Amino acid sequence: MATGKNLKMRTRLEEQLIQNWRSLGMPFSRPKWCSPSRPTPLHGASCWRCKCLLPSCSLGSVVFDCFEAALGAEVRIWSYTQPRYQKELNFTQQLPDCKGLEVRDSIQSCWALPWLNVSADGDDVYLVLDVSEEQRFGLSLYWNQIQGPTKPWWHRNLTGPQTITLNHTDLFPCLCIQVWPLEPDSVRTSICPFREDPRAHRNLWRAARLQLLPPRGWRLDAPCSLLAEATLCWQAPGGGPCQSLVPPLYQANVTVNKTLELPLLNAHPNLCVQVSSWEKLQLQECLWADSLRALKDDLLLVETRGLQDNRSLCALEPSGCTPLLSKASTRAARLGEQLLQDLQSGQCLQLWEDELRALWACPMDKYVHQRWALVWLACLLLASVLFLLFLFRKDHVKAAARARAALLLYSAEDSGFERLVGALASALCQLPLQVTVDLWSRRELSAQGPLAWFHAQRRQTLQEGGVVVLLFSPGAVALCHEWLQDAASASASAPHGPHDAFAASLSCVLPDFLQGRAPGRYVGAYFDGLLHSGAVPALFRSVPVFSLPSQLPDFLGTLQGPGAPSPGRLGERAKQVSRALQPTLDQLLQALGGPGGPGGGTRDGT
Repeated sequence: MATGKNLKMRTRLEEQLIQNWRSLGMPFSRPKWCSPSRPTPLHGASCWRCKCLLPSCSLGSVVFDCFEAALGAEVRIWSYTQPRYQKELNFTQQLPDCKGLEVRDSIQSCWALPWLNVSADGDDVYLVLDVSEEQRFGLSLYWNQIQGPTKPWWHRNLTGPQTITLNHTDLFPCLCIQVWPLEPDSVRTSICPFREDPRAHRNLWRAARLQLLPPRGWRLDAPCSLLAEATLCWQAPGGGPCQSLVPPLYQANVTVNKTLELPLLNAHPNLCVQVSSWEKLQLQECLWADSLRALKDDLLLVETRGLQDNRSLCALEPSGCTPLLSKASTRAARLGEQLLQDLQSGQCLQLWEDELRALWACPMDKYVHQRWALVWLACLLLASVLFLLFLFRKDHVKAAARARAALLLYSAEDSGFERLVGALASALCQLPLQVTVDLWSRRELSAQGPLAWFHAQRRQTLQEGGVVVLLFSPGAVALCHEWLQDAASASASAPHGPHDAFAASLSCVLPDFLQGRAPGRYVGAYFDGLLHSGAVPALFRSVPVFSLPSQLPDFLGTLQGPGAPSPGRLGERAKQVSRALQPTLDQLLQALGGPGGPGGGTRDGT
């Protein structure tokens, strides 16, 4: 309520009106009401004229001329007779503001309202104020809350054109902007441009916080008022959605920033409060998260009361509310009679009731049978079996990966060379290699024939990713030269024994080398002192050829392939093979160089 200052009443008119009333012999009584005309501004700031008619007397009017008041203010004007205060005339008047057309062109403070524009660019929002460079104005950002007073957020006094930048995370539906010139009696312009902005509504729900307060209170804190619904629900420990309950909360226009009370008789950790907006769940908070520990494996019974003390009970389950003593295949139906006894004996906790309904929470711990322990034991046994199978499979795969197949082919020249080949094969078997040699398969060799036996062994070895080892000797080199020159004349001029697989294998080996299929599938080797590297035919040098035992580490690494161990480990294995091979090699060299031998030195096979 504002009171007019420097009120100037035309005293002459007032005295004349009083004399007229008295001269007419009319009793001077206080009018019951006064009908003022709409105030009009005079030329000059904040100077108003108001005319008050007196219809009850029909004698004229009183004019209040040039009194000061703020734009949009509420003014009370009163007058009185002589003697003073015996009779009064008074009324209250709401003055117009700059929004009225009759005032906008008359008051100077209404001429210079700042022009405000709101624009967006990506994540930023710009408040653009386009005013003259000399114009001084105030700018305020505040939260306009329906429930409660406004909350100021930001205020500045500025000069000239300005651009204020806001981040999109600062936007809320109730964020308003107020701007006004820094002049006396200036009007303040307020706009709230983000009421329908989706980003502002998302920020509002992110900033909202739902709290459950002991013992049975709840509170929703948010910067702005929310059009939301709150419901009470039951959260089962097995997961799944929270199921709505009967007790009503404030369904619409939830009051923010105010503590409310849950309509419960007793608290339970499985009880939760949900806040939804436009049928979309926004917030949920449960009692167990605050002070009542974890969720309980309790069953919620819904009691419905009818006439003449009739009542029905159903259990709230994920599939719905299952009637007790029904034939449904659910836990509640199977335990219906026991649950009724628990309810009658007072073992269930009453959560809520009204005249027609009630809610009960019944514990289910005692109905957990020992069969669950047996199920866990069976699961543990199954897991142990699967783990053992995994380990067995893993070891089997590792063994299969390490034990690479190797087929040894050689020319059976004499018994001494066969013993040397046997010593090499036995030493290689101590390594992760699966060795095949005709010395250990004489029965199959005789039954199948050299060519059929070699063909079968070669195919199996290569299919398993193995390697064929050609052991060159003077006799083997000679056979290779004969086959390269004329295979028919070689078989005719030098017949071989029934167990010489090398001679039979040349018909399969030579095409692989001639057609370029040998690399990666074949490896060559010869023994130190029996042959030198130049004696090996050039055709067979397309694959690695090693001298044994001097090049044993490289030879073993090539045999084992990608799964070969480290160089240090290969060196140790090479020493083992060399110790097993060297005595037999020395005996053979001594026999070849002694009496009866073909002669000392290295045999070149030519």
